[in-house]
Amino acid sequence: MIPLSPFATEFFARALLGGALVAVICGIVGTWVVIRGMAFLGEAIGHGLLPGVALATVLGLPVLGGAVVSAAVMSTAVGALQRRGRLSYDTSIGLLFVAMLSLGVIIVSHSRSFATDATALLFGDVLAIEASDIAILAAALAATVAITLFFHRAFVASAFDRRIAAALGLRPRLAQVALTGLVTLAVVASFQAVGTLLVVGLLLAPAVAARAWTTRIPTIMVGASLAGIVAVVAGLLASWYWGTAAGASIAAAAIGGAALSALARRAVARSASREPTTTTAPRRDSTRTPIGSDSAERTV
Repeated sequence: MIPLSPFATEFFARALLGGALVAVICGIVGTWVVIRGMAFLGEAIGHGLLPGVALATVLGLPVLGGAVVSAAVMSTAVGALQRRGRLSYDTSIGLLFVAMLSLGVIIVSHSRSFATDATALLFGDVLAIEASDIAILAAALAATVAITLFFHRAFVASAFDRRIAAALGLRPRLAQVALTGLVTLAVVASFQAVGTLLVVGLLLAPAVAARAWTTRIPTIMVGASLAGIVAVVAGLLASWYWGTAAGASIAAAAIGGAALSALARRAVARSASREPTTTTAPRRDSTRTPIGSDSAERTV
């Protein structure tokens, strides 16, 4: 039986609620990240938050505002380089990833009192979530659900073939922009919980765990959300009783859940393949079938 003492504290309850909202956001967006192979984009946007957050902290501005601006600049620059330049998608992301990270490190290096804030940025501080942060996360979740529902057909068609999506009038370029915006929204909403270094783990691991059991996109989203919530609970409890970093514990629990899901799926598949298949011999009717009888009876 799990002791209930952590749940009696207000900050733990806020961390649990905020982490659950983040898990649902990442479960929905992470499903498309896994299906479309956009993990590198999520990693790049996560690190691309550093200059905006660092500059906002140095200037005394809201950290979330700096994160939003930095992530928006990152995602917009990726799209611009891909459309107008001759660089591939991953090359554009790689260049901007290094550029934004370098700019963030330069800003941090000029601030002597930034060590604590940088640690919270990189590894998260879910236990410091306030009631206002929960309201922002709830709004982010509502926006995520709305955008996902509105662009669902376009996302599905673009995942198979962009030309088919264009032929159907689903505007695949706009769908790609919307999907990039969803990844940006998920990363910005999640960095306080797990940090910019570990946000990709919460995006990928629950979706991978759910995808091992189903191929239906809505079912994967629901399963990924539930797996993410379980990882949040397990990570927070591990942080409470073992004194580990909460963000890292949540990310490790998510990765562990994905590994356990893969092992369980493989065990189920092996047990199903080893089950003997019993075949029953067809029963012969004692009476002969008259010539010219209905052929449909014999096929049934």
